[in-house]
Amino acid sequence: VTTVVEGNDGIIFEINCETDFCSKGDKFKALVAEIAAALKASSAKCLEEALNVAINGTTVEKYIAEQCAAIGENMKLRKFARYTMAGEGSIVSYIHMGGKVGVLLQVETGKAETASAEAYQTLCKDITLHIAACAPKSVDSSSLDPAFVAEEQEIAKAQLIAEGKPEHLLEKILPGKLKALYKQSCLLSQEFVKDPSVSVEQLVANIGKQLGDTITIVAFERFQLGA
Repeated sequence: VTTVVEGNDGIIFEINCETDFCSKGDKFKALVAEIAAALKASSAKCLEEALNVAINGTTVEKYIAEQCAAIGENMKLRKFARYTMAGEGSIVSYIHMGGKVGVLLQVETGKAETASAEAYQTLCKDITLHIAACAPKSVDSSSLDPAFVAEEQEIAKAQLIAEGKPEHLLEKILPGKLKALYKQSCLLSQEFVKDPSVSVEQLVANIGKQLGDTITIVAFERFQLGA
């Protein structure tokens, strides 16, 4: 997993190969650097667009296929995402475990000067570390995949029935299960990994108050190799 961030624009992508030997080799590293430069210079916003970015007279997808023979392994661009800031704030990234996990984070602020504050920069870094460690599925409950929520509710309901809970009590118990799901799955609801006494939402609000600004976590991507 690789990230490239310059100013108000950042990308994250995952290129797969078959062995650790290949991933640590100079040829593969050079290929990743080439791909990174081409993708960063492009306007690609999704994987399909990234695969069709021009590079060395062909497309990224075809160029990787050509390099499979030269390097001697199957490789492919598996994931790609881009964040671009329009207003105030920043895009930050973090690579964990030598590229096995990568995080791209978009944060908005109300004031331009907030981005240069040490407390803000530490906050952004800490949140990327938290995302890498805790693997949230969404920023908040409103952005959580409805299909995931529905599936988890059905699982919880089946467990309650198996435990012998009367059906007429399920509607009273399920909201509590849903709240627990949000706390487990949503970034802002999670306990901050470095200080579980506060949630990520509380941490962001505290730093915002300290700096006299409103700080908003807009979006994040967490890529885990092969996941």
